[in-house]
Amino acid sequence: MSDWLLHVLQVLLLVSGCIFFALGTLGLFRFDDTLCRIHALTKIDNLGLGLITLALLMMTPSLASSLKTLLIWWVALAASATSAHLVARAVRMHERPLQQRERCDD
Repeated sequence: MSDWLLHVLQVLLLVSGCIFFALGTLGLFRFDDTLCRIHALTKIDNLGLGLITLALLMMTPSLASSLKTLLIWWVALAASATSAHLVARAVRMHERPLQQRERCDD
């Protein structure tokens, strides 16, 4: 009984993670603004990766394998946050100041 329940929980976590990945990818293609695209990729994809990691943790045979899986998740989170911060910073540096944009709109 518990094996069946554990298997159902793993499948739900894997499917949910894949759905979140698909939604993040859809946000990448649908949003116009670079910052919105970064938001979709970093938030939604990391949540999807977390759900998939939780599902994989249930299948790992040992504690060492679990720790490796968690380390991979942590490195992916750190890389995602760092790259998103760098892209957002570059976008902000190349934006025109607000006063110039208002003058052009008039």
